[in-house]
Amino acid sequence: MQDKGPPVSTTLPAHPVALPPQLSGSGQTLPPARPPLLSGRLADRLFAWLARAAAFLTLALLLGILVSLVIGAWPSIAEYGLGFLTRSAWDPVQNEYGGLVMIYGTLMTSFIALLIAVPVSFGIALFLTELSPAWLKRPLGTAIELLAAVPSIVYGMWGLMVFGPLLATWVQQPLQTLFKGMPYLGALVSGPPVGIGILSAGIILAIMIIPFIASVMRDVFEVTPALLKESAYGLGATTWEVVWKVVLPYTKTGVLGGIMLGLGRALGETMAVTFVIGNMNQLNSLSVFEAANSITSALANEFAEAGEGLHQASLIYLGLVLFFITFVVLALSKILLSRLQKGEGART
Repeated sequence: MQDKGPPVSTTLPAHPVALPPQLSGSGQTLPPARPPLLSGRLADRLFAWLARAAAFLTLALLLGILVSLVIGAWPSIAEYGLGFLTRSAWDPVQNEYGGLVMIYGTLMTSFIALLIAVPVSFGIALFLTELSPAWLKRPLGTAIELLAAVPSIVYGMWGLMVFGPLLATWVQQPLQTLFKGMPYLGALVSGPPVGIGILSAGIILAIMIIPFIASVMRDVFEVTPALLKESAYGLGATTWEVVWKVVLPYTKTGVLGGIMLGLGRALGETMAVTFVIGNMNQLNSLSVFEAANSITSALANEFAEAGEGLHQASLIYLGLVLFFITFVVLALSKILLSRLQKGEGART
């Protein structure tokens, strides 16, 4: 018989034996574990406080701007009150001021810009998301977004030197000839054919805000679940029916947000409007070709030369009015969106 030797123990040790760094893993020394700088609960509290501070800082800045505008405009507020909004006189020599012409010019140019830009932007977004071939989507989308990078002063100079004469020659003069003698349409296109005025400023603003609205619409159209669109196509819906009944109801919040973004851009634009609106502080008629003025254009042209007193206070009053116009527009958009959501709940 052969001696088998002592029996081999298969019992594992109670405590694992620590291997030296040279034998662990790939032979490299493992770095010691670092303790966390902040515990999870403390990090959450710090993040919450920072987020809350950022929100309150934004509100504080907004309130500070409002208070500073009210203080700066107080001499004009005390002199004219709300009648400043309905006064059309603006005469620094006689020290008489009213904001009606500027308010009208701001609202009309923004309205014309939205009237042109929203359908065009919708068509661009629809083409890029539903109809465009794959090889064209990226270059066309990039080209549209590059329009937003063009400085506003370039748009203004192009509008004054190139677009204005074309508008006067090929649009205003034929319309004046066509509507000559008509009581309302004739007055709507009256004015000297020089190519600058409310319509010209509105069209330039439309070109400027199209990239913003189109980009937002395209992005929100693309987040619509493909299953919803494919289901509609499977039921025999056309492309227009899919967009109108499936995509738009699903993305109406983003679409409305894009339109409000474009409207805010149009309300606050300065240099491009200054070049092409005419900078006229009198409103002789309601013609869309009539030279007028806007709030931002008046501030840019006159604030640097305005002396302390009623003139400067009236300009700051115009800035305060523009602040409230923007606030009212945003509030109305929120109300409209909430009503649309309630209407959806009622239908379901």
